[in-house]
Amino acid sequence: MGQSPSISRPRSSKAPPPTVTESENPATDLTDNDYTLNLPDECLACIFQSLSSGDRKRSSAVCRRWLRVEGQSRHRLSLNAQSELVSVIPRLLFRFDAITKLALKCDRRSVSIGDDALILISLKCRNLTRFKLRACRELTDEGMSIFAENCKSLQKFSCGSCGFGPKGINALLENCALLEELSVKRLRGITDRAKAEPIGPGKAASSLRVICLKDLYNGQCFGPLIIGSKNLKSLKLFRCSGDWDKLLEVIADKVEGLVEVHLERLQVSDAGLSAISNCANLEILHLVKTPECTNHGLMTIAEKCKLLRKLHIDGWKTNRISDDGLIAIANNCPNLQELVLIGVNPTRLSLEKLGTNCQNLERLALCGSETVGDAEISCIARKCIALKKLCIKSCPVSDHGMEALACGCPNLVKVKVKKCRGVTTEGADWLRASRDSIAVNLDAIEPELPDTSVIEVENGGVDIPNRDTNIASSSSRSGRFKMRLGSFSGRSLAACNFRRWSSFGGRSRDNLGRN
Repeated sequence: MGQSPSISRPRSSKAPPPTVTESENPATDLTDNDYTLNLPDECLACIFQSLSSGDRKRSSAVCRRWLRVEGQSRHRLSLNAQSELVSVIPRLLFRFDAITKLALKCDRRSVSIGDDALILISLKCRNLTRFKLRACRELTDEGMSIFAENCKSLQKFSCGSCGFGPKGINALLENCALLEELSVKRLRGITDRAKAEPIGPGKAASSLRVICLKDLYNGQCFGPLIIGSKNLKSLKLFRCSGDWDKLLEVIADKVEGLVEVHLERLQVSDAGLSAISNCANLEILHLVKTPECTNHGLMTIAEKCKLLRKLHIDGWKTNRISDDGLIAIANNCPNLQELVLIGVNPTRLSLEKLGTNCQNLERLALCGSETVGDAEISCIARKCIALKKLCIKSCPVSDHGMEALACGCPNLVKVKVKKCRGVTTEGADWLRASRDSIAVNLDAIEPELPDTSVIEVENGGVDIPNRDTNIASSSSRSGRFKMRLGSFSGRSLAACNFRRWSSFGGRSRDNLGRN
């Protein structure tokens, strides 16, 4: 009695924050718990192998475990082969103990590693399968011999500008019975004195598939190796001195399985091509700047090498390979898929035969051909049904040729036109608009301005030589802009303006190239 009813105080709508323990804090879990600890090292290694080289380096700095797993799972390594490398090789190869592919490259102005470093590497990396040496001038035959004895699993070897000679190469061939690819470039130890010591064949002769020789003063000392490699598939000879006709005759007689032959700036004539024609399985042939090769040699290749798929010819504008040789290719090589002609002058006669008989021709390049004009491009558009990629460079082709491409070659997906004065950006734009499926890459040279010799400055009455009349353009916008400038550039603009507009066009071209 007499007591008023109790009235409860209104509770605040904001409840006090609950007490959160350290184990329940998600932020703490994310920062303190390493979920990769539950992953086996093998799974973590697979993740590292899917990363780029830069990401792998950054990942290895996260923790000691990642550093160890990343090092043990790395199989490819490229090192700066300066002389100071020898001091860090033990620690470096202790971390990367699973290396199978190693590249050692030295700056030509620096002192390279010597035999001691090479021997130490061979002791630490006995499972090497690929090895590349560049500009290691301090290496000798003795160092290479010890290396070959320790790394007998080698499958691919490449060297350039190194100091060892025939003895080092022979030691490699004798000890590495699994060697499949050998590439030698500018080997300093191979000189005239090397004639007394031929190279090869060795135990690797039965396993070699690819031999590439570049810039060798006495490259013919590799003759016994090439002849003894019975399973050789690819032979590439670049800028090696000496007459190769007789050696090619012996090679073709002993090595019957050759599929690919590259001859560049080599002293070889139709006799050498006739010898190569005995390789009935030949599929790829490159003849680059071999001026003594003529239609007769190419016709011999065509008659006997009917499986030819790729043919590259750089005629060096000697006109010794022309329609006759190309017609022989068209009549005898129906499997031809790729044809590159540089400095060769084909006409409609050969191009029509190629388009009619080579129904699998997908890639065609015509560069520096004085006889390839609109009529020849129209012939290609009508006959080359399977053509997918076409490259035209420095040929007298105009926009009419682009119009012909728009109506032919139903499988065409890419056209590249470079340094063809008659093709304008408007012609390229018209081809793009007509065929959306074709990617057109144009590097055109606009027609010369009407007054090509001088630009008169009206006010001063001074004649200034015009240096910017031929302006390259790769975009339709900059091309049309310069054409408008050309209509009134004769009298009213000073030379400084032309220089500024020329640089403007260059920047537009550079920006388009980067895009």
